[in-house]
Amino acid sequence: MREFSNAERARVLTQALPYIKRYTGRIVVVKYGGNAMIDPALKEQVMEDIVLLWLIGVKIVLVHGGGPEINDLMDRLGKKPEFIGGLRVTDSETVDIVQMVLAGKVNKTLVNLLEAKGGRAIGISGMDGRLIEAKMKDPKLGYVGEVTRINITPVLDLLDRGYIPVISTIGCDRDGNTYNINGDTAAAHIAGALKSKRMILMTDIAGILRDREDPASLLPEITIAQAGTLREEGIISGGMIPKVECCVEAIHEGVEQVVIMDGRVPHAILMELLTDEGAGTLVKGDSL
Repeated sequence: MREFSNAERARVLTQALPYIKRYTGRIVVVKYGGNAMIDPALKEQVMEDIVLLWLIGVKIVLVHGGGPEINDLMDRLGKKPEFIGGLRVTDSETVDIVQMVLAGKVNKTLVNLLEAKGGRAIGISGMDGRLIEAKMKDPKLGYVGEVTRINITPVLDLLDRGYIPVISTIGCDRDGNTYNINGDTAAAHIAGALKSKRMILMTDIAGILRDREDPASLLPEITIAQAGTLREEGIISGGMIPKVECCVEAIHEGVEQVVIMDGRVPHAILMELLTDEGAGTLVKGDSL
């Protein structure tokens, strides 16, 4: 890898200036999960990118999952994961495991990494301050929650005090029940309540591909109306359907734009926010 000269470094920083001005003081919600969370080197790089954005004044809210870690602990406890329609069947024992892994291990590990990279972060779950209120989505799924209300004040308080909120997607109801909330869905509701400038969904694929076998067929930008057409054509299918539905929901709730990107690509977040080319597929409202 060749070394960049000081002049080249300065030129790169100068080219990023318009984007820094665009996002400084604005809220960006990042949904973090997948292989970018599993690979230790990628995890450190993502945290570095988030701290860099925070240092230039972007108000980052990090919403995380932790499916592989949940599976790992269930396996060690002799409990086999079960899924229906891509959602984890969550009985009373499993919801305890989910809470331990997400609100405990994963959340605090990410907070520690952000602090180690020079950021200021505080980890909370959707139960803290009743951030995420929920109800049972389907009795067949057990304690899988459907979001009924977002109490965004705890997140705003942390942002106002200069922290990076790190949110695990555990919800609750008024009767004291705990719910496992789909990470993309939770991020969409949180981003909508914040009226964030942008929401980023980090996934394990490049974005929306016209041909799933051809990475070069990436669609760099689509509208909500085009998303509906692509779904009818079968181009948006399988696991991409709920992700796109979350994008549409977030935009309807007030998010300006949503990006679906490959979290396995180094510095994908910086490429999306601070360069001309961007990364992944941008989903936007029909009038934009």
